[in-house]
Amino acid sequence: MAEFHYMTQDGLDKLKKELEDALAQRPVISAQIAEAREKGDLSENAEYDAAREAQGLLEVKIARLKNLVANAKIIDESQIGTDVIQIMNKVKVENLALKRVMEFTIVGETEADFSKGKLAATTPIGKALMGHKVGDVVDAKTPSGIIQFKVLEISL
Repeated sequence: MAEFHYMTQDGLDKLKKELEDALAQRPVISAQIAEAREKGDLSENAEYDAAREAQGLLEVKIARLKNLVANAKIIDESQIGTDVIQIMNKVKVENLALKRVMEFTIVGETEADFSKGKLAATTPIGKALMGHKVGDVVDAKTPSGIIQFKVLEISL
């Protein structure tokens, strides 16, 4: 069974554009390989090796992007509530050990960008918070240990 990748329509559109750009690179790399081939002995041709490696990396990227697009599950933002934490909610939590308030939006893995306040639901903290209500104290098991958060606010 395929694993769904939850995202917004905007996130899916960005992935499709990235896939389109990657597919457009195929002929460019093929031309580089052909040009390098014309230079003779392939066993000592660094340009050929580099072009083949670039082709391999591009194909891996294309396969990954195709998988993400094919298994994308668009989140209907009109169906999102604020009674419990779910994907696309903005949450305000307090790290109880540090006495620091943090705010972020819970998003799908492909849209995560912690520097922009977007936390993937698949991270240890994201997983721990999912399904909790305002006032709940949540233990998140992270690589650096257990962190306790108090849910202060859930919004759209």
